[in-house]
Amino acid sequence: MTSQHQPDDMTKQVQVAPAGELPPGQRKLVFVDGRSIVLFNIDGALHAIDNSCPHNGASLANGRLEGSILQCPAHGLRFDLAKSCEPGSASLCLRRFQLREEEGSLMLLVESSTAP
Repeated sequence: MTSQHQPDDMTKQVQVAPAGELPPGQRKLVFVDGRSIVLFNIDGALHAIDNSCPHNGASLANGRLEGSILQCPAHGLRFDLAKSCEPGSASLCLRRFQLREEEGSLMLLVESSTAP
């Protein structure tokens, strides 16, 4: 994700890992402000999602990944990380976070826990 979105009063940037810890084809589970978030590097494209299936809350961290399609290990639902919703179902969407590489670090944009 290469969005130039800047943090505001409701969001903050958090360094979650050195960029070298997430080479292409890998994933990494991180915890930010009590949230479990899975990071993916798919052919150089960075993705960050909530580690909770929108169907039943199952962990997605160990789901099978084929290209950009992530399969929930609990019930087999499939999500396109490039689009965030289950193919064919706009009601089952992953919660996405902006993730980018900045000066050798992976930076995640999240809602600020101190926001009013």
